[in-house]
Amino acid sequence: MGLSVASGREAAAMWARDLTVSAPGKVILHGEHAVVLGKVALAVALDLRTFLRLRPSAEGRVSVSLPGVGFRRSWDTPDLQALRGRIAADFDESKSPSVEQLDALREFAGIAAGASAPESLATLAFLYMCLAISAKYGDVPSMDILVCSELPMGAGLGSSAAYAVCLAAALLMVCGAISCPLQEGEPTARWTEEELTLINSWAFRGEQVIHGNPSGVDNAVGTWGGALRYQAGKITPLKRVPTLRILLTNTKVPRSTKVLVAGVKEKILKFPSIMNPVLDSIGAISQECQNVLEAMPENPSPEHYPVLEGRLCPHRGSPFVPASPSAAGENPGARISWIKHWDRSTSVLLSFPLLRGRASIKNH
Repeated sequence: MGLSVASGREAAAMWARDLTVSAPGKVILHGEHAVVLGKVALAVALDLRTFLRLRPSAEGRVSVSLPGVGFRRSWDTPDLQALRGRIAADFDESKSPSVEQLDALREFAGIAAGASAPESLATLAFLYMCLAISAKYGDVPSMDILVCSELPMGAGLGSSAAYAVCLAAALLMVCGAISCPLQEGEPTARWTEEELTLINSWAFRGEQVIHGNPSGVDNAVGTWGGALRYQAGKITPLKRVPTLRILLTNTKVPRSTKVLVAGVKEKILKFPSIMNPVLDSIGAISQECQNVLEAMPENPSPEHYPVLEGRLCPHRGSPFVPASPSAAGENPGARISWIKHWDRSTSVLLSFPLLRGRASIKNH
């Protein structure tokens, strides 16, 4: 696969200290929901991130803690290995999670069928990704995982995708499938494009566990960051994006992506002659807005903003405020870093500025 693969000994040595993996949230500017059905979507990374702290453990256990939802679970590594042996036949990043695999994971974790609470879905996603990745690349060592986030859940900002990207990067690294790009003395580092592609593939499988039929755009933004065009799995970075500040309003009314996507699909099946032209129009709007965004840096005319704000999308309030020092297009994706200090009350890393970027890693 052309990846930088570490040996078991190197994989253990590379994270003898606490590490933090982080990934940004996202906002879809144009193409929401239609992207699930193959239409174009334009999305950008936010300067709000999810952080996963990875700590080696000598207890022969793997534990996961999400204090934001009051959740902590732990399992003996021999039990996880035994479970993997029973259901690992079809684990692969190219294959979707099967109903049988998810049923076995629910039974193992004591999760009722149809349970949709955040902690239940987070548990299923972790177990699936842990067992699937270790089945292909080697056993997951004993470790403690702590996840905190600046992203509100159920707000459409890609909180589950950021979680899945962090999990994929951390698990692939400790299993030796990808390198630990951090060097001593570096505060943060990022993976190669090939490694990011692998991270994104596994993060998408985690999103499938949580949402059933996601488009893949959320995990793509969490992995690569920046601004991108997404259509039917094809990711195209937008190279020339103007500096824009995006106004987001959190209604604090949670929504389930899985339920919303299913509702759109139901309407399409029930009213195809009405809904299909709507989807085509949404795709055309996304394309036109891409053209406008890419033209703006060379010709920053105020005439561009009505196109983005109202003429093409009269049903939406303006999400754009021109001229911001924090451009959405500059936000990086997943990254890794050494930990200086972790403040659970604020769910952020202290002592380091939030570097805008894609998936990356930090050091302690």
